[in-house]
Amino acid sequence: MIPQTIKNGIYPTMITPYTKDNRLDEDALRQLVGWYSQNGCHGIFAACQSSELFYLTREERRKMVEIVREEVLRIAAQSGSEPITVVASGHVSSSIDEQTEELLEMHEAGADAVILITNRLDIDNSGESKWLKDLEQLIRRLPEDVNLGIYECPTPYKRLLSNTMLNEIKNTGRFSFFKDTCCRPELLQERISLLKGSGIKLFNANAQTFLSSLKDGGSGYCGIMANFHPELYVWLYENYENFLEKAEVLETVLSMSAFSEALAYPITAKYYLREFENMRMEIFSRSCPMQHFGEYDMLVMKQLKELNVLLDNKLSVK
Repeated sequence: MIPQTIKNGIYPTMITPYTKDNRLDEDALRQLVGWYSQNGCHGIFAACQSSELFYLTREERRKMVEIVREEVLRIAAQSGSEPITVVASGHVSSSIDEQTEELLEMHEAGADAVILITNRLDIDNSGESKWLKDLEQLIRRLPEDVNLGIYECPTPYKRLLSNTMLNEIKNTGRFSFFKDTCCRPELLQERISLLKGSGIKLFNANAQTFLSSLKDGGSGYCGIMANFHPELYVWLYENYENFLEKAEVLETVLSMSAFSEALAYPITAKYYLREFENMRMEIFSRSCPMQHFGEYDMLVMKQLKELNVLLDNKLSVK
């Protein structure tokens, strides 16, 4: 069993800021890491779908993770605290050879765990046995000191893990992080029970089922909405047991707010951070056309900020 380095808690799915000439904006990226940290996040998922993973070059993905690692270490040294956890994927290619190279680059760039994407194994979606064979082949190529995770990424299609797949992952002794996107309370409960004692921590990507998954023993939240109000997710994670009634009300608000994910994301997140959190950030995206973002999106973001301020004050978060 590899050493456990993954903290429980809240992991925003990191967006990628770009300069006006469409390069990685390293200054904005460092500022964003600081904002996550200031808002109490326990980890960051970089080089993920929110990062526009499939629209970044390998060089950009590696540079992103290197900057995130450098910045969390700098913040930790400055504050005298433990650095927050960094996990990263970069797992986009079709061949096992290229996938191995991609994942090793994330490890070398400083990720505490490198995250496999479920739909990148058995690319042709031919069946479970081929998926398990590809998993075995890929793991065999990665050094034993490489901490692994798994992610049911919705792009290019969502491939949920079966219990057989999850048991195989558990039996390898190599995994410590699971980003679950099933969005089903009963299945979440079943998965958490199946993983108990394995060292694999389940992080729910779904706001609507987040609190119920915590009650069932889940390890935290890893999702889009931590780019808009991470402090509220942190409060819920850290206080739900002692303030359950208040936590249930907050969960309802977070649940309804999360339907804004259907807007022009990640442009909405970049706009929100620039307009309401003082980020020096361009708002355009490589994955979402700018014509999909308009006055309606801006209005909803303004309302979301007003709601966040109200809740922050109510809960004495800030």
